[in-house]
Amino acid sequence: MFKIKRFVGGVHPDDLKRYTEHKEIENAPLPDKVIIPMRQHIGAPCTPIVQKGDVVKKGQVIAKSDAYVSGNIHASISGTVVDFGEYSHPVFGRCPSLVIENDGKDEWADGLPFDRDWVGLDNNELLNIIRDAGIVGMGGATFPTHVKLSPPDDKKIDTFILNAAECEPYLTADHRLMLEHMDCIVTGVKIAMKILGVENAYIGIEDNKLDAINSMSEAFNGTNVKVVSIPTKYPQGAEKVLIKRLLGREVPSGQLPMDVGVVVQNVGTIVAITNAVTKGIPLIERVVTVSGRSVKEPKNLMLRVGSSFKFAIDCCGGLVKSPEKIIMGGPMMGIAQSSMDVPIVKGVSGILCLSKQDVHPGKESTCIHCTRCVQGCPMGLNPSMLSKLGQNNLYQEAKEEFNLFDCVECGSCVFICPAHRNIVQYIRYMKAMNAAEANKNKGDSK
Repeated sequence: MFKIKRFVGGVHPDDLKRYTEHKEIENAPLPDKVIIPMRQHIGAPCTPIVQKGDVVKKGQVIAKSDAYVSGNIHASISGTVVDFGEYSHPVFGRCPSLVIENDGKDEWADGLPFDRDWVGLDNNELLNIIRDAGIVGMGGATFPTHVKLSPPDDKKIDTFILNAAECEPYLTADHRLMLEHMDCIVTGVKIAMKILGVENAYIGIEDNKLDAINSMSEAFNGTNVKVVSIPTKYPQGAEKVLIKRLLGREVPSGQLPMDVGVVVQNVGTIVAITNAVTKGIPLIERVVTVSGRSVKEPKNLMLRVGSSFKFAIDCCGGLVKSPEKIIMGGPMMGIAQSSMDVPIVKGVSGILCLSKQDVHPGKESTCIHCTRCVQGCPMGLNPSMLSKLGQNNLYQEAKEEFNLFDCVECGSCVFICPAHRNIVQYIRYMKAMNAAEANKNKGDSK
């Protein structure tokens, strides 16, 4: 284990992990029903292969897509499909979803789980298992994992990185996985390295998780996997930032980690890979940190996909007071929710119920040209200018002259802005406008 220096930019919010960092993962009880959206990942949404009235079992495939960039969706409980329709979604507003009513049996689909010796499997077999299990990036990006582990032949990968920084305030799900599921992490790293054909790997952990650093260092002692203690600073877990800190490699503007020979996965994803490859278990549950001053007893919960936010909060004793804001994910990059009835999807790492004291709302005002956002941006961008371009719908200029798509939407600029400017919202708006124009042009060309 060794240390590295701090990166340029970023901010130092209170990590607020004290609410749950010492709380062991609890298996939540089964919900009466689950609402399972057909959009749970980047890429093509899935289409149901079951109908209303069908009886399904836990782990059974209930939706799939023929698209390469996609991932199967499975029943997270056993029971009866009682509806298929438009339901609330924590990211997309509303989305076609299957509703399964729990039969109380929690029966596995036939043949699941089982023990499998994966060592003799070839790369294609491993990738097919990961795809069939519906595994996507569980840090929040939800990019299908089998795609990320299959770089084009002209991209020569030499290093695998396990992103264990978990730099978002409040969130401790990955921290607890490192302490409680070490064997799964060791196996998952070996599987990823085998698929990629690499001999070297790094694990980056922020130094506010000393117990995890010590456990991981011991677990990987004597291997080619190096555990790195990273000075705590947000957004240490951004892929490009982490790669620069660990390897000294800078991912060029407009390019991806694989362009510099690196593939990055997060802790939850690696555990899911192990479960799928060694036991045949698809991604039907995940660890979620439920925290915030408005929650009676913050916890780390293992929750079934499709459970509602309200169900998760009730598992923590409910609310002690009405929250000012409910956020999916962390407070820096998370998405505010208008309802607690939205379902947990594969990318939900946290549910935060924040009080007015936590939110610190401020009225947006004109940029005062203090350059704090420039100093805080870990990607070396000019967030102030991007926000002005967004206000004026000038997304082409933002893309061509100010590297709009290099923004990782970490929120450091918003956190540090004395004018309370909604910089990230303007940036997301411009990216959405650009995507809408691209889709329109694609349609016009047909």
